[in-house]
Formats: sequence, C-alpha cells, structure tokens
Amino acid sequence: MMLSSAPPQVRSENRVVIAHIYTATTAIVLGALFGLLQGYSRADAIQTPPWFDYYRILTLHGVLMALVFTTFFITGLSLFVTYRSIPRERSLRLGWLGWAVMVLGTAMAAVTILSGNATVLYTFYAPLKAAPTFYLGATLLVIGTWIVAIEIFENVAYFRKAHPGEPVPLVVFCAAVTFLMWWIATLGVVAEMGLLIPWAFGWTHGINVMFTRLFFWYFGHPLVYFWIMGAYIIWYNIIPTRYGGNLFSDGLTRLTFLMLLLLSTPVGLHHEFMEPGIAPQWKMLHTLTTYGVAVPSFITAFAIFASFELAARAKGKSGFAATVANLPWRDPAFAGAAYGMLLFIIGGFGGLINASYSMDSLVHNTIWIVGHFHVTVGGPVALTFVGCAYWMIPKLTGRTLWKPEWALWQTRIWFLGMLIMSIAMHVAGLLGSPRRTESVAYLGSAAAASWEPYMLLAAAGGTLLFISIIMFATVAIGTLVTNDKTADMTVTFATQPPAGEPTPAPLQHIFRWGVLAIVLAVLAYLGPVSELLQHPGYLAPGMRTW
Repeated sequence: MMLSSAPPQVRSENRVVIAHIYTATTAIVLGALFGLLQGYSRADAIQTPPWFDYYRILTLHGVLMALVFTTFFITGLSLFVTYRSIPRERSLRLGWLGWAVMVLGTAMAAVTILSGNATVLYTFYAPLKAAPTFYLGATLLVIGTWIVAIEIFENVAYFRKAHPGEPVPLVVFCAAVTFLMWWIATLGVVAEMGLLIPWAFGWTHGINVMFTRLFFWYFGHPLVYFWIMGAYIIWYNIIPTRYGGNLFSDGLTRLTFLMLLLLSTPVGLHHEFMEPGIAPQWKMLHTLTTYGVAVPSFITAFAIFASFELAARAKGKSGFAATVANLPWRDPAFAGAAYGMLLFIIGGFGGLINASYSMDSLVHNTIWIVGHFHVTVGGPVALTFVGCAYWMIPKLTGRTLWKPEWALWQTRIWFLGMLIMSIAMHVAGLLGSPRRTESVAYLGSAAAASWEPYMLLAAAGGTLLFISIIMFATVAIGTLVTNDKTADMTVTFATQPPAGEPTPAPLQHIFRWGVLAIVLAVLAYLGPVSELLQHPGYLAPGMRTW
C-alpha cells in the first residue's frame, strides 16, 4: 500500500508514531555523543573543560539513553501496534498530548543538566541536589507516558466492548501489560519527587537520603523490565514474521508478560545490598524475587528458539546448525534483534551475579556494573529497537528502507562494539576499577595501571558504537526524506498455528493481574518503609559537588 493511498486516519496515526520514534532517534544520537566523550575521558584520551565537565556529560548520557531514548521508542512502538491491531475511528489527542508533555519534560531536564545545575548522574541520588526544573522535567516525562498508557488502555476497553468474549490481540495485550507494569513502577517516581521537589525549592530543611534511594529503586529496577518488555513485544510478535515463522504459544507469551508484571516491582532492594537501614531479611526477599524474574526470561529463550526450530522444520531442515542457518541474518530488522538476543545471554548471567547477596559485594560500585548495564540495555533492548525501526519506518512512511546494506552492517558493528566495551568493563570491574569516576589513574598506582588497557579497550568499543548509531540515524533520516514510496505498509503480527492450544481464560485478563501486582509491591516494600519510618535518621541539606 502506498503512503499516498493510505486512508487519512492511518496517515494521521502514523504521524503520531513517527514523532515518538524520531524523538527517540535524536536522543540516542546525542546520548551516544556524550557517551563517547565519557569513554575517552575515562581512558585519559581527552581532558574535559570545566564548563562541560565529565560528570555533566555522564548525567546527560545516562538520562538521554536510559530514560529518554528507551521511553520514547516504547511509547511509539506501543501506539503503533495498538493502532494497527485495533482499527477504528479514534481521536489522536492523547497520543499527541503524551508526546508533547514528554518532550517538554525532556527539554526542561536537558537544559538544566547542560547548564550544570543538575549533575546528579543517572540515578539522581540525594544528597546530590539539582535545580527544581530538573525534577519537574523528569516528572513531566513520566506524566507524558501515563497519558500514552491511558490511550492504550482506552483502546483495550473499546476492543472488549466491541468484541465481547474475544481475547485482546496478543500484541496489544503485551503493550497494555507493559504499561500497566510501568504505571505501578512509576509510583515510586511520584513518591520520590514528592520529597525531592520541595527540597529543591528550599521548602524543606533537608532530605531523607534513604527514603529517596528506596523510592528510586522501587522504580529503577522495574525500569529495566520496562525496556525488556518493550524488546519482548518485538521478539514475540514481530520477529517471527521476518522468517516466516509462527508464535510458539499465545498462552505462554501472555504468561511471560504477566509474570513480568507481577515480579518486576518487588526486586529493587538488590540494588541496595550495601545500604544501611534496611534489614537483611528484606534484602534476601528481594534476592529471591529477582531470581524469580529470571523464569520468564528462560521461558522466552525457550519459546523464541522453539519458533526458530519449527520454522526450519517446516522447510525440511533439522538440527541446531540448520535451524540457525535458516534464519534471515541479512535482514537488518531480524539481525538487530538476533544480535541483541546473543548479548542478552551475557547480561543475564551477569545479572544473576549482581542479584547474589554475597557476590554483589565483590562488584558493587565497580565498572562491572556499568558493563552489565550496557550489555543489558544496549544489547537486547536498544539493538532490538534499532532493528525494529528498520521494519517499522517503511510501514509508517511507505518509503523503502534507504541503504539496507548500511542498516545490516550497522547492527554488526553495534554487536562488535558492545561486546568489546562491555567485556572490557566487566574485566576492569573484577580488577577493582570504580564507576562514576572521571580519573582512575590514582596517582600512578600499580593497581590502577592494570585497569588502563581495559579503559582504552572500552573506549575503542564505544567508538564502534558511536559509528554504528550515526549509521542508524543516517538510514532512518534517509528513509524519511527519500521519494521512493514503494514500501508495503501492510502490517501483520505473529500468531500461533491454528492447531495450537487455546489460551486459558485467566491469562486473558489484564487489570485483575494488575491488582495482584500492586498487592505484591506493597507487601515487598511495607516492611522496609515501616523500618525507615521508625528510624528516620537525619535530614541531609543537599550538596552540589561539580
């Protein structure tokens, strides 16, 4: 279907999604630039000037990559699959309003960071103090996502009313569960900003550091699963269409997302193993639930590869090697997701180490954590999103993907760069190299000297990643402006074979499981919050160190 012949309503819906996707593209390019400067600085290859210091760059990189890029892409993707799966006459005001509020919040936070008034790093930990506009901007970014969530939930309600007794389309179910989990998780941001904003304005005498950190990690680790669930939407519903396969099981897919909904929130304390004021039993409880979240990841690994194998068998091929060879490795949309899956294996094993109460003490506050963070976000999440963009942009514009060979090589360069950078960070972390530190020379210390080669290697990997991201942006923009309007705009999502088992009725509900997820979150945090209320400690006045 040509763009020119698309119904007006479809064209209008596409513009909303394009706004989200290309805002995400802008964020990843800027974030990559700041990440490159950060890597060169740690490798002592450059000296950052006082007016644009390392910690300001670090904050910009973390916020743009981890919060802005991922959030805008997931909102765009979720609106896209919802609009295409539930055709109807609809108002697009919520989709546009959500985007506008998110852009306003991002601009407020970014300008404040650039001015040097919000150098609080990605975690915006107290007692590091930012100007009020940073916290207000972050709040608006979250509010914008809530508006998008309302749009998705309203479409789910419409479908159920218009199609009584029918299950919500799987891809929309996945998007709705993702945003339900996100809504529950961002209640932690609301609680934290309720403390940070009055403090930033000077309306309170100080800040309870432990409370703000508790609320941050109530949100901070589910944020990781928000990214992962965004990637899973693509892996389950879109990637099988690239190799002519089917969904392995509708019911198993819904179960995976519901397990992530239930288990993503009560895990945040494994980020606070070294923090005082939280009893060991609560930390151990969150350790167990963290290992529980590994179960839907193992289910996903099984289901995805089972789909690979069934597609290969349908073509008369069997065995591991034949199954892998049957996959469309020259398709950039598939390659992005597949290389991301490979990186996820490394990130998954590292995550199990981080979640261990004892082993975490060995890597806590070392650059191992940074390597883990990058291989989990930059692998299964960001690279999957980039690959999906190569499939989605032609569906939105009607324009054939510009320079597909560039797109393919971009995914390969990303995979190589991320592999080099993250492994170097993991090894340096085991040697003791700290994170969140500009200079790691330590006045010529012999121990610090052992880290230097790995910092140079990480910078080399970061350079490859930067080149890759520039290639992605070039292809994305080239596709948008080209006049080759020959792409097929028809969208199909993966379904299970007709002979597949019907999905059990309990797995078709969304909001009932959301109530249970809220109950589990309350139970997981009621004890730690009660303990902190009994021993409130002192109020920190706040500090600005850079």
